Amino acid sequence: MISTDTDILSIAEAWAKSGRSVALATVIETWGSAPRPVGSHLVIDGDGNFQGSVSGGCVEGAVVEEAVDVIADGAARTLEFGVADETAWKVGLSCGGRIRVYVEKVN
Repeated sequence: MISTDTDILSIAEAWAKSGRSVALATVIETWGSAPRPVGSHLVIDGDGNFQGSVSGGCVEGAVVEEAVDVIADGAARTLEFGVADETAWKVGLSCGGRIRVYVEKVN
């Protein structure tokens, strides 16, 4: 498993240089029991392959789906997940907390 955000940024750069379409997801805000700190990254390619973590597994699937759409349409998005949100049980944040993730196309 990739352990540092520097590694994730290097992977994003390498994937982009190799011609892969790439998006970068970054934790921009947390509250409560969010498992990853602000600044954590997830890099995703157009096929849905990814490295890194924005939530320790709670919302990665939903973020990857959105990132593939960001790659396709080029429009950055801010995603929010939390217990007050109707997606809380779907994505696994039922223990509490909230997380906001910014997803942008890299190339």
